[in-house]
Amino acid sequence: MIDSSLQADRKYGDPPAYQDHFYRSSDDRLTLYARIYESDGPPLLLMHGLTRNSADFEGLAAHLAGRYRLIIADQRGRGRSDYDPEPEYYTPATYANDMMTLINGLQINSLGLIGTSMGGLMAMMMAAAQPQRFDSLILNDVGPVVEQEGLDRIQSYVGALAPFESWQQAADHCRKVHGDVMVGYGDQDWLGFARRTCEQLPGGSIKFAYDPSISAGLSGNEQTAVPPDLWPIWDQLTAIPTLIIHGGLSDIIARATIAEMQKRHSGPISAVEIAYRGHAPMLDEPAALAAIDPFLQDIGR
Repeated sequence: MIDSSLQADRKYGDPPAYQDHFYRSSDDRLTLYARIYESDGPPLLLMHGLTRNSADFEGLAAHLAGRYRLIIADQRGRGRSDYDPEPEYYTPATYANDMMTLINGLQINSLGLIGTSMGGLMAMMMAAAQPQRFDSLILNDVGPVVEQEGLDRIQSYVGALAPFESWQQAADHCRKVHGDVMVGYGDQDWLGFARRTCEQLPGGSIKFAYDPSISAGLSGNEQTAVPPDLWPIWDQLTAIPTLIIHGGLSDIIARATIAEMQKRHSGPISAVEIAYRGHAPMLDEPAALAAIDPFLQDIGR
């Protein structure tokens, strides 16, 4: 039986207020955007997956706002950030450099990282580059090995699509693509999912809120969207307290990978599986929140 909490439409009440923050990219070619939920609490940088944007974390932000200062970016080519006219820069290394520019500009010297999918890859790269700067790491459905089956599935739906005629049509498409991995979502959930991942054009039609060219890194033999070998990077993170959240239906991270990550990590590390979720949990699931809260509290955030 499916947990009834997974079937309920997700309503977060009045959403917490955030400030719009615009800044220049690491290569000074683009203007990028981030939401900042101000607080006197410790800072956390939240980074979304390949086709998502800052709205992807609205549920988690509603839960954490007020206790933490949340910085949630739209990576280049997504949401309110500029599209890059040179698609070869759509890589995790470039995004990670952009995030370093963002937190440097905000004069944040110590913070925690939360990364979903591609955002998790970025988090590992950033933490390996400056391990003394990042005091915690939450990885959502990603690790040093990314399963080819999952990459193939993502490649099958990322790219240019004809605009949708209505929000309902967009929601129906999202249900068709992700319904098997978001078990228990109802009609209003899918409409909310569409509104977070899509945007309305001036003429009224609806499109996904990303540059179709972000798919360039998923095509061909180079696979530039995923670094070739992340185990050496992972092995540099052993002192950073880490929480791994993964979907029970995930085709991106295998349980064997999670076991190896735990084996090779000498510091505090834990993992939680989210039932009825594939790639990737939204981090608003009760099991995810029940893991995130004590993890952040235990490390003094």
